[in-house]
Amino acid sequence: MTSYSQDRMPPIPADKLTEAQKKASAEFEAARKVPVFGPFVPLLRSPEFMLAASNMGLYLRYKTSLPLKINEFVILITSREWSQQVEWEIHYPIAIKAGLAKEFADAIAEGRRPENMPEEEQIAYDFSTELHRNKSVSDATYAKALAKFGEQGVTDMAGTNGYYTLLAMSMNTARTAGAKGEKAVLPPLIK
Repeated sequence: MTSYSQDRMPPIPADKLTEAQKKASAEFEAARKVPVFGPFVPLLRSPEFMLAASNMGLYLRYKTSLPLKINEFVILITSREWSQQVEWEIHYPIAIKAGLAKEFADAIAEGRRPENMPEEEQIAYDFSTELHRNKSVSDATYAKALAKFGEQGVTDMAGTNGYYTLLAMSMNTARTAGAKGEKAVLPPLIK
């Protein structure tokens, strides 16, 4: 289980920011209309990297070829795979609002395969869990994803899994605290 007992890379006080961090923070806020938050707090220690990650995230959140509900489902699957609290806190309500069935999201939180999923969710689940657990996608799963989402959709789905894994790794390393310091949105998985 991931420990969040101490945020190793909390927000940097304004008077401690380097010039590069100040510039990156301003560019981030100009692009996203909010100050540096969540996964970008630890990434700010590497300003160019943070901006590159932010730009990729803007595509994968707002311009992806995948339906929003499916993209958010993929993010929840990745959050669960990495037991990433902050990602889960941010994306769980977005996924539900986008039309993902609450029982599917709750099954993911519990580490279970959701039952009675429609075809799109089944394909996204199989693709994402195979990619995380097997480090590959079977020919059968790839063919289904390709038929349903096309090459761009397959590429975007792999990219979303990878991007949110990157953010999860960064936040798990930094022990990034959730909103208001919440620590236990996702139950621990017993393996």
